[in-house]
Amino acid sequence: MDGLDLIIFDCDGVLVDSEIIAAEVEARILTEAGYPVEAGEMAERFAGLTWKDILLTVEREASIPLQATLLEKSEKLLDEKLAKSVKAIEGVATALRQLDAPRCICSNSSTKRLEIMLKRTQLWDSFAPNIYSAKSLGENRTKPKPDIFLHGAEQMKADPARVIVIEDSVHGVTAAQAAGMRVIGFTGASHAYPALAGRLMDAGAQTVVSRMADLPATVKALAGWSELI
Repeated sequence: MDGLDLIIFDCDGVLVDSEIIAAEVEARILTEAGYPVEAGEMAERFAGLTWKDILLTVEREASIPLQATLLEKSEKLLDEKLAKSVKAIEGVATALRQLDAPRCICSNSSTKRLEIMLKRTQLWDSFAPNIYSAKSLGENRTKPKPDIFLHGAEQMKADPARVIVIEDSVHGVTAAQAAGMRVIGFTGASHAYPALAGRLMDAGAQTVVSRMADLPATVKALAGWSELI
């Protein structure tokens, strides 16, 4: 495809409908720890962040000391729930078949969790071995920092200016923009809320789609914007 070296997909909330599951688990844990919060608020405020970053934010805002054991507790509970119930985003398999450009995944989720989710939803073979976790890069290199996107582009031998990223969170869009990449926002997952499209655009997304059925044509159109290359 002219003007395009690579398509980078976020995983949670773009390929798999996992953000709402994470929000439910994390809301329950925080509420039990003395920080009452609903799953909807978790999804709106913290989608795209790691659980560690969420805990640090809550500690700063509420002055509530949160035990380090909450890190391990959430990871265990969430991995168990995802392994049993996570589903692929509707229409994603068809959209992937219609996209012929090289592709990879760049996610804040751990390598273990990515494997759990992608194998359950039968999407693993559509990307393996080009599946990259920001956590594997080292401490403090997760989105909204651009490190994982730049790493993915380097591994795939792609020019960042010729990369399109598919993202569902403000933090992810911010990271892709910082990496010098174009971004399509996605609002078709269960955790999406009415203001999400506008916030993704404000963060720097060039356009937004709410259905995977619209993604192939949108990628083709954005790849043709030669003035952005």
